Amino acid sequence: MASLPSVARVMFEGQKRSFDPSVLRTEMERGVPKQRLLNTQVLIKQAMVLYFSSVEDVEAFDTWYMADIKRIGWFTMIHPFTGKQITARFENGALGDLVPDEKLPGDYRMDAVVEYLR
Repeated sequence: MASLPSVARVMFEGQKRSFDPSVLRTEMERGVPKQRLLNTQVLIKQAMVLYFSSVEDVEAFDTWYMADIKRIGWFTMIHPFTGKQITARFENGALGDLVPDEKLPGDYRMDAVVEYLR
């Protein structure tokens, strides 16, 4: 299985996590609504910023994205919060805009959202 290339560094800035709890809620005529789980696992969405230190790193990442995972494939990466390895994919196979970063000349950043099962 492919792994997120080391040229794409996950920055702590811009991290956000969300998920649909996969719960079915049924309103009752009287009393408290009933709830039940729809699925045993939930799809977690993790927003992040990927940092690239050069145009060459961006090109290497693009090659991996287009050829190795073919935009929609699953890959392994280290979770930015837990440090554990997860199997993830890019939400809708999409990446954000590539923009110059203001830290050093020639470095770039890109927003991305990965999704994984928990």
